[in-house]
Amino acid sequence: MVRGWRSRFIFTFIVYFAGFATAIYFLAPPPDGETAKNTEKDGPHVQFDSQEFVQSFNTGMRRCLDFGKEAAKRTAKLVKEKVKEIHDA
Repeated sequence: MVRGWRSRFIFTFIVYFAGFATAIYFLAPPPDGETAKNTEKDGPHVQFDSQEFVQSFNTGMRRCLDFGKEAAKRTAKLVKEKVKEIHDA
């Protein structure tokens, strides 16, 4: 079945990136009001700009959502056309 492997691939793709987004969410630093006190153990790996990371992540997620919406619209249009072809035949 041609449709079977494609739908499985898309489902796996969505689940994979949902897991990735969840991991990023849990690893991201807390909001400003909830910041933990820095200790000397933190070292140099804490020197990245969390606000820049948040902005970059939000931009990426918005692009992903926009892409998903457009793909859903195209898919709905294609399905409607195929259903119409079947009913007209």
